[in-house]
Amino acid sequence: MSRKPKPAAPGTKADIESMIRVDHAGEYGAVRIYEGQLAVLRRRKGAERSVETITHMAEQEQKHLKAFDALVNARRVRPTALEPVWRVAGFALGAATAAMGEKAAYACTAAVEEVIDEHYAGQIAALGETDAGLKATVTEFRADEAAHRQTALDEGAQQAPGYRLLSATIKAGCRIAIKLSERI
Repeated sequence: MSRKPKPAAPGTKADIESMIRVDHAGEYGAVRIYEGQLAVLRRRKGAERSVETITHMAEQEQKHLKAFDALVNARRVRPTALEPVWRVAGFALGAATAAMGEKAAYACTAAVEEVIDEHYAGQIAALGETDAGLKATVTEFRADEAAHRQTALDEGAQQAPGYRLLSATIKAGCRIAIKLSERI
C-alpha cells in the first residue's frame, strides 16, 4: 500500500499568486456559467424553481468573485490573461447545457463543482499554515461549492441525457482551464 506524499506548502509569493489568479478566474467562470444558464432558463415555462435555485448559487459565486477581486487588488496579483476566453466559454457552457434542459444544467453544475472541490482541497492541503487568511477563504468557498454540487445532484443532474459523457467532458475542460489560468 503506497501513501501519497503530503503536498509541500507553497514556497514562493508566485505560488500564492498563482492560487489567487486561478481561483479568481474560476469564480469568474462560475458566474458566467450561471449567467448563461439563467439567460436560457428564465425564458422556459415551468423552470421557475430551477431559476430560483440557480440564482441563489449564482449570488454565492458573485460573493466569491468579489472576495477574489479584493485579493487580486490587495496583493497586486496579475489576473489571468484568459479572462476574455472564460467570459465567452463560461456563458456558452451555461447556455448550452441549459438549452439541453434543466437536468443538463444541473449536470454542468455538478461536474464543475466536483472539480472545484478537488482543486480547493488541494490548495487547502498545500497552504498548510502558510497563509491563514487565504486558507480560510478557500475553505469557506469550498463548502459552498460542495453544497452547490449536492444541490445539483439532488435536482437530478445524473438524469441528464448523456450524463456520463457530459460530466466527463465538462470536468476535463475545467481541469484544462485551471492549468491554463494558473500560468497565463
